[in-house]
Amino acid sequence: MSVTIYHNPDCGTSRNTLAMLRNAGIEPEVIEYLKNPPDRDTLKSLIERAGLTVRAVLREKGTPYDELGLANASLTDTQLLDAMLAHPILINRPIVVTPLGVRLCRPSELVLDILPAGQQRAFAKEDGEQVVDSTGRRIR
Repeated sequence: MSVTIYHNPDCGTSRNTLAMLRNAGIEPEVIEYLKNPPDRDTLKSLIERAGLTVRAVLREKGTPYDELGLANASLTDTQLLDAMLAHPILINRPIVVTPLGVRLCRPSELVLDILPAGQQRAFAKEDGEQVVDSTGRRIR
């Protein structure tokens, strides 16, 4: 199964999502999008395939969101995409692509919605929150 994760190794949610993929027996293609950001067409396609708006994929925390005035509701999708391409930290993460769909995995357990099979074993997030029980089934 071909799976891609747009990943930031400094992000706990992204690390948890990657760990859940591996717990399902999947070794995804890992794209550290801060080092290798997607081009405009790829980013636009990911957003559309995830069923989201461009604004919904904008990350505010820890980014130049406020300094760039991105809260301005009159900004177009093109302008928001321009900002994300110029400052990839503005792209919320992680975004995961599988044959079953594309998801912005916030919270990280949303990745389970686009995986074909259950987890191989119990899984807890870095903070200790149990997500998958010992039978490989999602807890919530």
